[in-house]
Amino acid sequence: MDAVRVALLREVLAGTEWLGATRRFAGVLRGSVVSHGGGLLLVGTREYEPWHLAAHLVDEAAWSGTPELAPTLVRHDARPSDPAHLAVGLGRIEAARRGETLLVVSPEGPGDTLLERVHDARRAGATVLALGAAEGDLATMAHDALAVGAESELDLDTVQHLVSAAAGENALPAVRGRRRFRDRLSRLADELTSPPPPRW
Repeated sequence: MDAVRVALLREVLAGTEWLGATRRFAGVLRGSVVSHGGGLLLVGTREYEPWHLAAHLVDEAAWSGTPELAPTLVRHDARPSDPAHLAVGLGRIEAARRGETLLVVSPEGPGDTLLERVHDARRAGATVLALGAAEGDLATMAHDALAVGAESELDLDTVQHLVSAAAGENALPAVRGRRRFRDRLSRLADELTSPPPPRW
């Protein structure tokens, strides 16, 4: 899906919860990888590999000048004979450490084997994000999650397009909510010390 189609989709979704939800989740994803200097692992289930999301995040990383967004796609059935970008197996999740981000895309919940590895990665200090299944152990284990259930108005593929596009935006919309006092004070100081606009 190109930028024009994403823009049209956003117009259609204006006024729904999806725009805010996908931008918020994308902001968490981007903030996690950028603040730690990269290390994004992307994994799906044995039945659902998010290779399309991986490709979009690679594109967004290049277009936005944010190389940290380019993920390592972790595959269940990776073989040494596969091309390098497709040859990373589940053992990579076991090696995940503090400062890395693990994004799990799961339409119906991961199997026990993947769930154990995700749990180990979290215990080792990795940030775990979940996209997909609305309930279950993965949603509970994740530091942040965006639920896309079977009853959702949008399918998982469409939500992935919105998340990847928002993650690549250079200036993500501000998340509404309480700002810290220091943030408000800093903004006020900037406004007070900035030069007045020119009068033409």
